[in-house]
Formats: sequence, C-alpha cells, structure tokens
Amino acid sequence: MEYKRLGDYIREVNVRNLDLKVTNLLGVSISKEFMPSIANTIGTDMSTYKIVERRQFAYGPVTSRNGDKVSIALLDGYDDAIISQAYTVFEVIDHKQLLPEYLMMWFRRPEFDRYARFHSHGSAREIFDWEELCDVMLPVPSITRQREIVSEYETLTNRICLNNQMIQHLEATAQALYRKTFVDNIDKENLPEGWRMGSLGEVANIKAGGDKPTDFSEVQTEKYNVPVYANGIDNKGIFGFTTKPVITTKSITISARGTIGYCFLRKQPYVPIVRLIVVVPHDENVTQYLYYYLNNSNIKGSGSVQSQLTVPDMESRNIVIPPIPLTQEFNKQVEIIDNSISFCEKENEKLTELQSLLLAKMGQ
Repeated sequence: MEYKRLGDYIREVNVRNLDLKVTNLLGVSISKEFMPSIANTIGTDMSTYKIVERRQFAYGPVTSRNGDKVSIALLDGYDDAIISQAYTVFEVIDHKQLLPEYLMMWFRRPEFDRYARFHSHGSAREIFDWEELCDVMLPVPSITRQREIVSEYETLTNRICLNNQMIQHLEATAQALYRKTFVDNIDKENLPEGWRMGSLGEVANIKAGGDKPTDFSEVQTEKYNVPVYANGIDNKGIFGFTTKPVITTKSITISARGTIGYCFLRKQPYVPIVRLIVVVPHDENVTQYLYYYLNNSNIKGSGSVQSQLTVPDMESRNIVIPPIPLTQEFNKQVEIIDNSISFCEKENEKLTELQSLLLAKMGQ
C-alpha cells in the first residue's frame, strides 16, 4: 500500500477563547484521551487558551518523561473544549479523503509512539514538533475502506465500554451487599451476639514483599507467567512476571508506599515485592469480608520523614470480626459477582488484543 505524507491532509488550528464562552477545560493523557484538567487556573487568563472542537485533535509536543508515548487525542465526547496554549490543535482538511477516526487509530499504534520519540529533539526537554508530525507517513486507503476499518475498531471499543459499565455495576452491587451485611445498623460499641473486636493479626498472616526476582521479565510469556506485584496502582500494581510464585493462596495486597492503603484481592499465585503488604487470611471464608473491610478503611502509614505502611501496623490494626457463618455466606454471594466481573475482564483482554491486531494491520 502506498504511504502518504500526513501534512498533506491536516492543518493547524489556532482559535483562542477570546470571548470566554467555552469553559470546559481539558488536558490530554498519554493514554491518548481527553481528560478533565487538574491545573490550578485561579487568576489565569482563560482567553489565551485554545479552543478545540469535535473531531479536531490536540497534542503535546513534549515527549520526554512521557513514558515513551505521545499525548495526542481526538475530541469526540464534547462539542468543544479549551486546552492549554502548550498544546497544538489541528484538524483533517477534507473528511472525504481522510477520516479523523482513522487517523486517531494510526496515532494509537505503538509504532507511531516509537517514531515520534526517535524524531524528537532538544536537550533540556525533547520535542516532537509540528513539522515532524506533518512528515509522518501513513497509508490512506479509500474512504470506504477507512470507514470499514474504523467500524471494526469502534465495535470492539463499544463492547469494552459495555463490559466496563457492567463491571462498575457489579462492583457497586458487591459494595452494597457488604454495607448491608456488615456496616448498616452495626454499632462497634454494641456489637450483635457472636461479633467481636479483634486485631487483623488474629485472623490473617501479614507479610511484606521482598526484592524483585532475579528470574524476571517485563512482559508475560509462556515461561514468565507468574505476576509480580509492587506498590503501584496502575494496571492493578503489576510490575512484571516471573516463573515461581511466593503467595499461592487467595490474599489481599495493600500498597505500603506511594498511594498508601490501596487494596487488591489476589486470586492467582504471585510474587509481592518492594515491601508490598500481603494479608493471607487463616480461613478462606473471611477473605472477601477482609478485602471489603480493608478497602473501606482509612489506612494510613507511619513515619515522620517518609510515610509507609509496615507489617506491625497491620498486625495490630483493630477490626470487627463477625461470626464465620455470616462471612461464609457473604463469601459465596460475592464469589458469584466476582466470577461475572472476571468474565468481563477476560473478554476485555481478548477484545483489546483484537484491537491491537487491527492497529498492526493498518501498516501492512
């Protein structure tokens, strides 16, 4: 397929918010999506901000310290928005020749990010400027074929969105069930018969993650298929993969540094590292209860210089301990919900793989 120069199909747009009519302030993430801006704009002259309209693009030319990704996105969820002057706004000149949605698919390809990083320049910070963007080469099939490709991709995207909505609904259902069973109308000072106060160390074994395994891979392979978890919250804290697990039973991990107190329920064997706290219940019937209890707790670290969470902190933590039959019944009900969530997550993994294949085929 013949490749065409992108600059022949796009043009820069520089419309300012002079009348202050547009108030929707957005930014662009490295996941290539528009997102609400968290910038402090008190006292800022918003008339200098750029307006971006539906089906127009914005990108941040700075590529250094961006995780090897270019912050670029197509506005499709709003009629218009304003963004910082630091972004470059541009549009497709003729939608009958090049669909903006097709172009956005090209920008999502990892090959584009690698190209942009390679062609970035600068000493203090690296820039992928407008001229470099215009020099990008890409295949431009017939508009009919572009629509077909975009339609295939959007079908997968819509299914992923529906699954994410279902996951949110299921998670809310499980949360409501937890509150109804263990929180609503429960007074810690006057607990029901069979309930008691105790420490987390009474009902679980608390451990801390160690060093990164020497037998390690950043990507999952047939050999390296055991997840390694650290204290991060992105991608459920996954750091990489190894060959042999350290934790082999259902457990709960709690971030001990950075975003302290972030909980995940781990159902598969794994390796914890970098002092990640691991809670292994003595009785599996309390696993789900402990997860929701801890996830709804305000867990804070200790330390004057750098706050962190320690094993003694968690072992001595006071908790409400309900009767085993009650936690057992809750465990059964939530397992059904969790299985449905897992089904949606696994389907999304397959759908995401199909999206990646579609993006890869664009360059063939």
